Amino acid sequence: MNFSFDFSGRVALVTGGTSGIGAAASRAFLRSGAQVVACGFTDAELEAARADPELGRARIERLDVRDKAAVDALVGGLERLDYVVNSAGIIRRNQEHEPERFDEVVDVHLSGSMRVSTAARPLLARSNGAIVMIGSVMSFFGGPAQPAYSSAKGAIRNLTMSLACAYAADGIRVNGVAPGWVMTELSRGARENPERAAQINGRIALQRWAQTDEIADPILFLCSDAARYMTGTMMPVDGGYLSMG
Repeated sequence: MNFSFDFSGRVALVTGGTSGIGAAASRAFLRSGAQVVACGFTDAELEAARADPELGRARIERLDVRDKAAVDALVGGLERLDYVVNSAGIIRRNQEHEPERFDEVVDVHLSGSMRVSTAARPLLARSNGAIVMIGSVMSFFGGPAQPAYSSAKGAIRNLTMSLACAYAADGIRVNGVAPGWVMTELSRGARENPERAAQINGRIALQRWAQTDEIADPILFLCSDAARYMTGTMMPVDGGYLSMG
């Protein structure tokens, strides 16, 4: 289900927009009348997106958010921009204690979000636009098997607050969603580990994992006028995971 938002005539840029939560956000924006630039990285996800009857209506672009020149070129080539969703992300579970893997994960999640936000700021200022960061329940606690991922998501929470303060004078709102456990390829490792899956399931108050469109709806809400007095918020969308003891 996607709630009825009207983004007709608006333009949304979604990094990581060809898979997982990002793809769900791209589809939701398309259904709501927006023009969408959906960015992905791998050949497989780009091909799948272009072949998708719904997602294929978006402008599909390859983008490595670690590459500042590529980010600046893509964003600089847009005539209008109203919304940015920073959804590009990777995880290197059980490898992130290695400094090279740690740097790679932080660069995509944290520095990548900063690069895109910085490049988008002038266009968003023209439209009084909005940025939505993708945090995680790990924005609020650590992860021993994924220290880079949890560190990056914790920093994304603080980046959200920092940019909200910095961009407010430009009329740009900056918020984030902190998803819990969502049915995506990124979470496959946890889902297929019986011990880990049981541990997770036992703490979700609603007793199920989220579908990606259940994260996309709050993303669109944060971009909409319904959230016009919200900025600097990292909003958990976790089925009650953080509320359980």
